[in-house]
Amino acid sequence: MEFSSHSRVWIYQADRELTALEAQEAQVLLDNFTRSWTAHNNQLLAKAEVRYNRFLILFVDESQAGASGCSIDKSVNFMKQVEQHFGINLFDRFNLAYRDGETILSATRAQFEELIKQGKINADTIVFNNLTQTLADLRTKWEVPFRESWHKQLFGDLVAEYNS
Repeated sequence: MEFSSHSRVWIYQADRELTALEAQEAQVLLDNFTRSWTAHNNQLLAKAEVRYNRFLILFVDESQAGASGCSIDKSVNFMKQVEQHFGINLFDRFNLAYRDGETILSATRAQFEELIKQGKINADTIVFNNLTQTLADLRTKWEVPFRESWHKQLFGDLVAEYNS
């Protein structure tokens, strides 16, 4: 089934890479959740996927039924259960993911700043914009160079100072 490019997305980033078995199990849990996810007793047209064994992404095509506050609360509660099940943190917004070649790593805000100072993260480093809200944006604005991301607003002066 093809989802509209306007479909809403919620990206949850784990603070560590899941093992292949954990990622498989997470996918089963996500599939079970999205099959039964409702808003005001209306079945949501929803799906989920695990990307790079690190990101758990929920999708809702709102052309059929929109996600409501209650349904979003259900998803947050579900993700908190997933967190506990796997011993991961999915809600730390300053756990920042970036690419080092083909490898995806994450760092705390302080570690990220240190990596910039060491020149390991620069304007060309691919970072992940987990604030992305639509499927279209997920496809085009999720994995972007540092210089094109929101990270630039927060860390741009450091990059200019240490990577010039």
